[in-house]
Amino acid sequence: MSRVKEFKFKIIGKVLACLVLIIAGCKQDKVDPETYRTELEQWRAERLTRLKSRKGWLNLAGLYWLQVGRNTFGSDSSNTLVFPAKAPPFIGTMELRGDTVYLLSTLRPVLVDNVPSSGIKLNDDALGKPTIMTLHPYAWNVIKRGNRYGIRLRDYESLWIDSLKSIPCFEADEGYRIVATFKPYSKPEKSKVPTIIGTEEENLIPGELHFRIFGKKQVLYPFTENGSLFLVFGDLSNGEETYPAGRFLYTDAPDKDNRVIIDFNKAYNPPCAFTPFATCPLPIRKNILPVHILAGEKVVHLSSGH
Repeated sequence: MSRVKEFKFKIIGKVLACLVLIIAGCKQDKVDPETYRTELEQWRAERLTRLKSRKGWLNLAGLYWLQVGRNTFGSDSSNTLVFPAKAPPFIGTMELRGDTVYLLSTLRPVLVDNVPSSGIKLNDDALGKPTIMTLHPYAWNVIKRGNRYGIRLRDYESLWIDSLKSIPCFEADEGYRIVATFKPYSKPEKSKVPTIIGTEEENLIPGELHFRIFGKKQVLYPFTENGSLFLVFGDLSNGEETYPAGRFLYTDAPDKDNRVIIDFNKAYNPPCAFTPFATCPLPIRKNILPVHILAGEKVVHLSSGH
């Protein structure tokens, strides 16, 4: 056999071997269409249930930024923080002192973590478990965004809880369930992430997700969150088909071969799509894809404001 023929056979052999690996990989990642659609429907139902839960986003009724010093709160317009009209006129006083918020006094029977209390320090959400104050049907807690402290108010009797029957979604398409290659950095990179309220958050980017969609190479830069990868991304569908400020998506951590399944069918709207009282992160510039991702949740058109 001539060297030329031997070389050709080696090349053909390598190509066939690669094809076998690719096919094997596809089979390994392929899911049963009916099972997949059932699982996706369940995921969407659970997503709606979370939105309607007490910790969901549909019951948000207010976002109030605290001033340094004393802040009175209640529905009367003379208060520092003016709650909705059905709240009592005067409820109490909070104080922002340095980087700590205190509930100084109450004129109504406010429960603090289910116990009547006042004159105490309040934990904000940056500490993981904020102190919850309640006066039926309202609940509120301190949030920290950058150097700002605010009060997030919930109305457990909000009309939005029952008014949103479903979230519009694209039809499930297995073509949007994509295998990506995770390329880790030697050290996670810090990234300044803009938010919809004009502040910045600092997140860690552990590496890059490389994949192909519509035959084009793409890269996304995930954040780490509770052992998973969290994506805040935009694409060319934003503004008409999907929420203008981008969408969110979680993936499992990379497997032993640094592979990650990016399932765009599970791309979902940020809280700001449902309420003006959320403080959502926006996609960093590198995470705005130059393609239309017609998968996952569509833009939500609410009939009226909160």
